[in-house]
Amino acid sequence: MDRLLIKTATAGGSIAHRRFVKFSADGTIVQASAATDLIVGVSDCPNGAVTGERADYILLGIAEIDIGGTVARGAFVTSDANGKAVAAAPASGANAVTAGQMRVSAVGGDIAEIFVHTGMMQGA
Repeated sequence: MDRLLIKTATAGGSIAHRRFVKFSADGTIVQASAATDLIVGVSDCPNGAVTGERADYILLGIAEIDIGGTVARGAFVTSDANGKAVAAAPASGANAVTAGQMRVSAVGGDIAEIFVHTGMMQGA
């Protein structure tokens, strides 16, 4: 049996299925759009969600996510401009929010599994 921590919030904008999300207000989520966004999970809305609708998101556990670029198995990932997973690679001294770790290698356009757990990474 899968063990997931799933919550529901109100969509503060259009949210696609299998994308990183962040809070925009108490009880409201929007699709993430940058590596610096404080990502809280992965959307789990097979039909997507629009402003005012209820939207499920996975806070912790194994989730499928849309991939925005080449990522290696085990790599820490963050959001691109469309909420898709890309390798977290902050510049020297810069920070990136990490939202999970790849369970498999993947390329842009794939749907792949990640272990959702948030953190922070600083470039060396």
